[in-house]
Amino acid sequence: MKLLLCISGASGVVYGERLLRTLSDIEDIDVDLVISDAAKQMIDLELDVDVNTIKRLARNNFSPNQMEAPPASGSSLYDAMVIVPCSVSTLSKIAQGIADNLITRSAAVVLKENRQLILVPRETPLSKIHLENMVTICSAGGTILPACPAFYGTPKNIDDLVDFIVGKLLDCLEIENEIYERWIT
Repeated sequence: MKLLLCISGASGVVYGERLLRTLSDIEDIDVDLVISDAAKQMIDLELDVDVNTIKRLARNNFSPNQMEAPPASGSSLYDAMVIVPCSVSTLSKIAQGIADNLITRSAAVVLKENRQLILVPRETPLSKIHLENMVTICSAGGTILPACPAFYGTPKNIDDLVDFIVGKLLDCLEIENEIYERWIT
């Protein structure tokens, strides 16, 4: 699998970092990474990890301003793209077809090529504008996976809550995992 992982400037960069760490341990998955400038600031604020440590987990790293990078072209043949966390600014730009940086351009490419796009918004409350933009993305073939952890597994710590969302992302990507406790009926 060839995956493009983007971390945008919303709170919750731990989700993107944890997904990347998980994927880096799986054979046959190549991850290319784009971290927005705002996400770099959030990494400094929220994580006890240097951004370069995160970048080393990816196969390739691209600047958000690097519009000539492979993800900007449909010929790159990514299987999927995940933006986690996805700021509502990034989500809104994608919904409205604004491709002004590598993240939004790559999302436009993934949608036009009918490939898998998963956005993980981490915002609350949501306005009607946010919700309408999410519907627009779903109508275009994208998936909205809000960062809303479950509590039925009686999480013991923040890592358990993060792993629930990362596990759901892996499920959407059809990557087998046991990273979170599933609901058992």
